[in-house]
Amino acid sequence: MEIHARRVGVTGAHGPLVRPTTLLVGTGELVLVAGDPGTGHTAFGLVLSGRLKPGSGSVLLDGVDDPKELRKRVALVDAPDVNEPEAALTLGTVVGEELAMIGKRSGRKAVADWLADRDADRYAGSRFEHVPPDVRCALLLELAAARPGVRALVLDSPDRYHGVPESWLRLARAQVTPERSVVVLCTTASARLLDVPTTRLGEDNTPPAEAADDAATDDTVVDTAAVVVPETEEVQEKTA
Repeated sequence: MEIHARRVGVTGAHGPLVRPTTLLVGTGELVLVAGDPGTGHTAFGLVLSGRLKPGSGSVLLDGVDDPKELRKRVALVDAPDVNEPEAALTLGTVVGEELAMIGKRSGRKAVADWLADRDADRYAGSRFEHVPPDVRCALLLELAAARPGVRALVLDSPDRYHGVPESWLRLARAQVTPERSVVVLCTTASARLLDVPTTRLGEDNTPPAEAADDAATDDTVVDTAAVVVPETEEVQEKTA
């Protein structure tokens, strides 16, 4: 499955939320997308998952502009002010709701057993805001990946609550499979700590062949940079 955001831009009431961004995500890839605070991480995540219509550009799923299918295939994970769990809920409640949504047993015992299998049962009664960052990130990713039909995850700004980028990168990588991709939206500060090249919000990551085609109709030159992190520990830079 291939997701191709083509010059996607979003405009809010007071100006641009996301400047035109091009991004290609192939099957089984881990892709980092970095931007400074205020450059539209969540808006871009909503567009990339088919939950917000872009003001400009388009998002293609296997070459087709189909927002409904995109919503089925791409899960937006822990987006602030969109679908992040309420801070006052207990972890057990959050997990129970998610299990019910995917058609799994969601009673108290089922939730307790599910958490125990992941060595997280000690946090079942904790307010969600007090759950350790690693546990929060890992469980929400796993629950999103279990949704029927989902082939890609978009993890929104884990660095807002998790101060160790290497840890959330490891957790994101753990969800990558030959059939499933993961996109992580993060700050440029986190990207610098990881010391890897990243796709940036507001920039272009057009593949070489398509870039040549676009050049015939678009005189604009945009700096490009991207990273794809496979399941292994190696970080491979895409050519742009």
